[in-house]
Amino acid sequence: MSETNRTPTPPSAQKPVTSAGRRGARQRPQRRRKFCKFCADKSLRIDYKDPDLLHHFITERFKILPARVTGTCAKHQRRLTTAIKRARQLALLAYTPLHKG
Repeated sequence: MSETNRTPTPPSAQKPVTSAGRRGARQRPQRRRKFCKFCADKSLRIDYKDPDLLHHFITERFKILPARVTGTCAKHQRRLTTAIKRARQLALLAYTPLHKG
């Protein structure tokens, strides 16, 4: 058996490779980037006395939603957490579904 001389194919002749690194791999649909509601709308204020606004940032189990879910920036997430905790202490928001009024 003899070795055959193979010349490597030039990069321009190769098939294009997708971002996943495999040929023919499907690309994921691009999601819209989340943005902070409070940075976008300066008139919107975080206030512990506004339970209707704060209710959008807690789950049905009354847990505070993380910033990666809500899209809020770090600064407003800290203020939001503080406002939710204050509203709970003043009984404007419930701690658990059992305490819901």
